[in-house]
Amino acid sequence: MAPPLDDTTRSIIKACVPALEAHGLAITTEMYCRLLANPAIRDLFNLSHQEDGAQPMALALAVLAYARNIDNLGAMAGAVERIAEKHVGLNIEPGHYPYVADALLGAIAQVLGDAATPEILEAWGKAYWFLADILIGREKQIYAAHAAAPGGWVGWRPFRVQARKAESESVTSFELVPEDGGPVMRHVPGQYLSFRLDVPGHGRERRNYSISSAPSADGYRISVRRIEGGIVSDWLHDSVREGTVLQVSAPAGEFTLMSATGPIVFLSAGVGLTPFMSMLADLTGSDAAQPPIHYIHTTRTPGTEAFGPAIRALAGRRRLQADIFYTRQAPQAAAPVPGVTCHEGRITPAWLRDRVDPNATYYICGPDGFMRDMVGALKEAGVPPAQVRYEFFGPADDPAL
Repeated sequence: MAPPLDDTTRSIIKACVPALEAHGLAITTEMYCRLLANPAIRDLFNLSHQEDGAQPMALALAVLAYARNIDNLGAMAGAVERIAEKHVGLNIEPGHYPYVADALLGAIAQVLGDAATPEILEAWGKAYWFLADILIGREKQIYAAHAAAPGGWVGWRPFRVQARKAESESVTSFELVPEDGGPVMRHVPGQYLSFRLDVPGHGRERRNYSISSAPSADGYRISVRRIEGGIVSDWLHDSVREGTVLQVSAPAGEFTLMSATGPIVFLSAGVGLTPFMSMLADLTGSDAAQPPIHYIHTTRTPGTEAFGPAIRALAGRRRLQADIFYTRQAPQAAAPVPGVTCHEGRITPAWLRDRVDPNATYYICGPDGFMRDMVGALKEAGVPPAQVRYEFFGPADDPAL
């Protein structure tokens, strides 16, 4: 276990904040260059996040936040939990951490040059291992919980695609069952699965996909949007058929449905609706009393709207109220569905502020810009932060989030 950080170390870390503000992205970019030079470490990453710069930017923001909060690490608890869950999904082990330490300290030394004194490098070494020890301990707890859960497992488990279904022009669902025929761990609505995939012509890739089905001991469903030029999404849509076997790790993630007696509002854009499909299935899957649900979703056109029939069926049963926004095409003229209102355009912060329920819990999932706008609108409307929850598709690279 790493020793607690001493006053001198904390003072040096705080003094590095201006340097991180100026050079943090250069440091993390260099760090990833060093890590990805090792094939064993390279396979742990979603390389698309390297190509678009999202991962280095997200890490630069995280390192800066760590330095700024070095005297109040409780403020980092949410970020630590999110990182630990992602590490478990990717089957990160304690033995991987020294590689990261060497890459980080080497990058600091190279980017800062003579400014990276031995005292600064020693302080960052202590700060890194202090945080790493927290993460390793938490990840150990999560792995143990997975191993002990009925149907749970640790590591990669082969799953077979039992069925696939087009949910829209761009989204396809894949139903997965374990090859060994055994039960699976019941996920908590909102969690995701991590995949280790061998894509012909590209090699090994890692991806996370939200579970879009109700909790079950039999299997899972993921719903994947085809991304233009997306190596993995193209392969899944074009080549993965019934019978294909995929390597999957146990459900992970902290963006989960919390028990609540007050209203619930789901705010999603594009394929951000996938975790909400699991939450809705859990909330409406029985005749038990449920809180009022408001489902607000934006998509490009009626053709790109995934799970539209399911939402309208729930509205028809008075299980939810829905507002659907189409950004590139006016809503099609059709028989109105009670409880469903269709709009042309985007969900604007002003539209949301005008309809804020201060007693509701808000769940938000979509691109970072969409989440930034929605979170900002709710904050301006006075909704307490504890009632606003949001999920990142990939790295959290927006400072406002």
